[in-house]
Amino acid sequence: MDFTNDDRFDGLYLNVAQTARGIDPLLDTVFSFLRRKTDFFNGPDGQDTDAAVAKVNEVLQKHVRLHRDQQAKKDLEKERKQLKLAEKRKKKEAVAAATKKTLELAKKEKDQQQVDDVIELGNDGFDISERNAEDTESAVPAPEVDIDIEKDSIPKIDSDADKQEKEEPQQDEDEDAGPPPVGNGGTVPGKYTWTQTLAELNVTIALPENTRGRDLNVVFQKNHLKAGLKSCSEPIVNSPLSNPIICDDSFWTVEDGNRLVMSLQKINQMEWWDSVCKDDPKIDVKKVQ
Repeated sequence: MDFTNDDRFDGLYLNVAQTARGIDPLLDTVFSFLRRKTDFFNGPDGQDTDAAVAKVNEVLQKHVRLHRDQQAKKDLEKERKQLKLAEKRKKKEAVAAATKKTLELAKKEKDQQQVDDVIELGNDGFDISERNAEDTESAVPAPEVDIDIEKDSIPKIDSDADKQEKEEPQQDEDEDAGPPPVGNGGTVPGKYTWTQTLAELNVTIALPENTRGRDLNVVFQKNHLKAGLKSCSEPIVNSPLSNPIICDDSFWTVEDGNRLVMSLQKINQMEWWDSVCKDDPKIDVKKVQ
């Protein structure tokens, strides 16, 4: 039987250690017992004390090796945990950077829209902005010219149906020429904003100030996402995902006490998602960069 890890006598030794109050007194009680109650120091055949010293050194060295092996395992496990924490911290920083970039781009677009909507008025109260000036120039009538046109040379006027047929391709071209989605993702009003790479999605949900992780209920499933406040009866998100995810590699965190950031790892890392959940508004993945 292996006695090197036998814990049956731990209670007894703890009693002795608490009574002895120190390593030296504890060892004294052990060797005192061996000296008084056994033939450990002389041996059964009357050997000298050198044999007893050698046996103590042998047992001591065995436990030194066991201690070093155990300590090496602890150090290795500690190093693995530190590497894992560093990797998670790196992912968290990348998610925060992507979210910050998305918010900055959204703010920039909003500011630009506000600038485009500004109308400059002159002293007389009329619009003198550049846009109006261009419209005014284009609205200047051409000089009248008397031209004798024969009846057969008058061009045919397109009907409304013909105009619609001609305008539809132009509208499609205008739609395709639109800007790419910010962060290759989008916004679901009242729920969240999201960005993506080929490998993962980052979903950001606005929260009340001073929200903590224990206030949230977040559940990742392969084909379903649920997230919300425990204090609310209805979750913010509770829908099937557009595509499956790797649950074990996905994680979430609370940033600045007012944002829930979820990093969802895609199973298929060679495709773009048109939405996070199946029922949400979809983006045009042809415009993804």
